[in-house]
Amino acid sequence: MTTKNKILVVAAHPDDEILGCGGTMAKHADRGDDVHILFLSSGVGARDNAPSIDLNEKTLRCQAAEAAANAVAAQPPRFANFPDNQMDSVPLLEIVRTIETAVSEISPNIIYTHHGDDLNVDHQRVCEATLTACRPLPGSTVERIYAFEVLSSTEWATPSSSRAFIPSRFVEVTVQMDKKRAALTCYGAEMRPPPHARSMEAVEAQAKLRGATAGVSYAEAFVTVREIWKDQ
Repeated sequence: MTTKNKILVVAAHPDDEILGCGGTMAKHADRGDDVHILFLSSGVGARDNAPSIDLNEKTLRCQAAEAAANAVAAQPPRFANFPDNQMDSVPLLEIVRTIETAVSEISPNIIYTHHGDDLNVDHQRVCEATLTACRPLPGSTVERIYAFEVLSSTEWATPSSSRAFIPSRFVEVTVQMDKKRAALTCYGAEMRPPPHARSMEAVEAQAKLRGATAGVSYAEAFVTVREIWKDQ
């Protein structure tokens, strides 16, 4: 009998999770795993001169995140309220404690989060905080941590051998691509027309490239941050 996994996706902003691992989330759900999502920021920048508009945008973004989660059969997402694109101004410990709370309540064995060298500073901060919150202490439920790529952030970072996203894990999502597309449609306000990197066409091309790398039609790629095979 296959053991049921508990998945926690820790993302900086709503839409990162679907761009990075939407197909994989759907694949986990299709296999009977519990899929949970934690967003650390709404992804909507503050506008001091128009707080009511900003509040409305946050509401709409959260609603889009809930619809996207439903599209890939994930649990309703959790939301923190750290400042968008300013998470480097927040003490790391505050972010860590927020993630620790979610980990304590969910007890996940698999974590998906950002690549630590993305261009976006929030992505960098979330990765650092996730690794801190999920350090391999005795009794930790976390056995696997994988970093995903986010179009318009991962590939836009300054390239170097030490910072590059070099995937070592490929998950076929051929069957789940329609669910990923449907989830991204929920984020229509965040998507852009081609040739922008965050366009539906670019998402399709990336999935085909990662699939071709692995010998399948469509795939999502991950850096393996940590894998622990424990005695049962």
